[in-house]
Amino acid sequence: METAPQFFRHGPGPFVRLFVFALLSCLLIVGDVRFKYFPQLRQAIGVVIFPLQKIAYIPANIYDQVEEFIASFNLLEENIKLRQIYLENREQLLKLASLEAENIHLRNLFGAVQYIETKTRTKAVLAKILYTPRDPFNHKITLNKGSQHHIQLGQAVIDDKGIVGQITQLYPWSSEVTLLTDRDHSVPVQVVRNSLRSVVSGTGKNDQLELRYLSVNTDIQQGDQLVTSGIGGVYPPGIPVATVLRIERDPTGDFAQIISTPVAGVDRNRQVLILSLIQPETHDALEMPKIDSGKN
Repeated sequence: METAPQFFRHGPGPFVRLFVFALLSCLLIVGDVRFKYFPQLRQAIGVVIFPLQKIAYIPANIYDQVEEFIASFNLLEENIKLRQIYLENREQLLKLASLEAENIHLRNLFGAVQYIETKTRTKAVLAKILYTPRDPFNHKITLNKGSQHHIQLGQAVIDDKGIVGQITQLYPWSSEVTLLTDRDHSVPVQVVRNSLRSVVSGTGKNDQLELRYLSVNTDIQQGDQLVTSGIGGVYPPGIPVATVLRIERDPTGDFAQIISTPVAGVDRNRQVLILSLIQPETHDALEMPKIDSGKN
């Protein structure tokens, strides 16, 4: 009699296999912990599977790099936009500061006009500086007022601090001003402290004037204020001109070297005042008004 073939081989049962594998695991753990049988084996296995681990992590690393690139690109675009906004705001802020400074200067000029016209019969015309010399040895500027605006040769030019210079060349719609610091320019002055009269001359330097032909025994001190004396009828009396900076007295010489610094400056402003040639009624020293530069 023939027997049917076996299609499935029946081995140990599940619980038997579980018991065998659990016992084997316990033996391996005890052998590893107590007798250190498997460190080298673990290291060898780690060396073998390390490349496989790197390969397995490649997709995750690519994803991280792509995400980082997109984030950096977005940050770069945002940085460019923020920088553009910053530059635009910076430009507006600089313009605002410039306009504020110009407004303060115009207020000071308006105060100077009112003060001069109150103390004297001198009239003032507001003018704008068109050109300033690039040549450091050329101490002249060009204004936007000329003969068509009833400007005349010889008129004095001031700012809110004091004397700037004198009109020496006239055109229909512009005029040329020789600055106080020009070598060929001189202004009759007097010392406020003791009313000592002299003439201050330009030295060709932007920040220096010189009182010439004063003896070594002249009563003048560092810090003395020099104002126009009114002699000659060009400059109204009492307008600030300069401050004595230093005095060098050589006992062997006849004259002292007295250097002063001008109080006005075209390098700080864009507008000036042109004074008329009308003779003043008074020769008292004028003190240029101090206008509050604070915000209203």
